[in-house]
Amino acid sequence: MAVFFLLIGLEVKLELLKGELSRLDQIILPGLGAIGGMLVPAAIYIWLNQGDPIAINGWAIPAATDIAFALGILALLGDRVPFSLRVFLMALAIFDDLGAIIIIALFYTSDLSVLSLTIAAVAVGILLVMNRLNVTRIAAYVVVGIILWIAVLKSGVHATLAGVILGFAIPLHDKNNPKRMPLCEVKTGLHQWVAFAIVPIFAFANAGVSLSGVTFASLLDPVPLGIIAGLFVGKQLGIMLFCGAGILLGWAKLPSGSSWWGLYGISILCGVGFTMSLFITSLAFEHTGPAGPITADRLGILIGSIISAFTGYFILRYLDPNKKEPSVKEPR
Repeated sequence: MAVFFLLIGLEVKLELLKGELSRLDQIILPGLGAIGGMLVPAAIYIWLNQGDPIAINGWAIPAATDIAFALGILALLGDRVPFSLRVFLMALAIFDDLGAIIIIALFYTSDLSVLSLTIAAVAVGILLVMNRLNVTRIAAYVVVGIILWIAVLKSGVHATLAGVILGFAIPLHDKNNPKRMPLCEVKTGLHQWVAFAIVPIFAFANAGVSLSGVTFASLLDPVPLGIIAGLFVGKQLGIMLFCGAGILLGWAKLPSGSSWWGLYGISILCGVGFTMSLFITSLAFEHTGPAGPITADRLGILIGSIISAFTGYFILRYLDPNKKEPSVKEPR
């Protein structure tokens, strides 16, 4: 997953420099939505699993949003969804990923190794110097990035953070050749590998759920119920409450050309937490063994994500009064 987070780091840096997050007025509404979309699902899960010291470790699972799946569902709607809502979803997902990275670093790490952290810090320093000196040879960044990844892995901090740091270190422009953009070159090169290889392999490797013995009553156990309620109810509730408060207080505005129904549909789509939720599950319950709650968590993730995907699609497809009809070419 370090390569996946390398791509996330590249995308975040690009958006901060010249994209959806380059101006303050573009940041406030999705930032509020991301905060609410992480806090409320986590609170719902904790409330349903309080008293269970093992299950409570999964509190961050429903706080995650899967960027690839959410944007993929939105793409199915074509131009029925205003471009401003696509920008909003992308920006919110970027904030959500940053939050997930911070959560992983703070709550899902083992004992720290000072020596490894020192080596990692030196590698980060080298990357910063390379960036300032306008080093644009991608191979040089890859070599230092591998050293950083190994050091972070051995330090006890989750190794995915090395991908994010490396992504931020790669320069956007080549100062000696303004037309060349190293960051975009790496981003373009990674997209297909991540979308069609890394993410599917990770998803298939971690999504296996045995349905033997599963009953309707088992779905109401605190662990899967907390995941389902967190993803489907908590995500939309948190995003709408925080965004609504920001708009009513005058801190932000609805995305241009959109409606409250459109914002609501996007908030439900954010409940698709498939890949990121599975990733956090593997960290939260990595020591529980096959009999632990990890299988129940996976089942909850699948159900919560599927319900969120279909409901969000339905609202954006049929209930948003500001939706655009797809363009149809006149027959010749």
